[in-house]
Amino acid sequence: MEQNNAVIREYSHADRSAVLELLQLNTPIFFSPAESKDLEYYLDHEIESYFVLEINGVVTGSGGINYSEDKKTGIISWDMIHPFYHGKGLGSILLKHRLKLLQTTPLVEKIRVRTSQHTFHFYEKSGFVVLNKVPDYWADGFDMIEMEYKGRTHE
Repeated sequence: MEQNNAVIREYSHADRSAVLELLQLNTPIFFSPAESKDLEYYLDHEIESYFVLEINGVVTGSGGINYSEDKKTGIISWDMIHPFYHGKGLGSILLKHRLKLLQTTPLVEKIRVRTSQHTFHFYEKSGFVVLNKVPDYWADGFDMIEMEYKGRTHE
């Protein structure tokens, strides 16, 4: 199984084009074309912790962690898996990696994600519950679903 070859490492600027390609490969099914500029800005200015998942040295997924201003909420951000690897458990591996980091971060009390109606079921299966829905938030036909992790966080 591909999971056995999966390696998660910190993002570097050298990964930028591979991450932008992941977005393109997942557009327009999971992302709006308008989000491309948002991701470019994020990669250049807003990364707090961002990771790439590699299979045999090839970037096949990426996802990040950001924090609220008071650092009490960890925010799962910009998750993407190459379409060839959808449904093979790599998204779960990448998410679990970040949940574990957040659960061991002393100030973090909550873990949230903002996603779309196209992917919120993935997060539901991983222990997130829906808090709020804003129609057409990301773009026409791309609702924003705000979710919170109800799995166990650190004590």
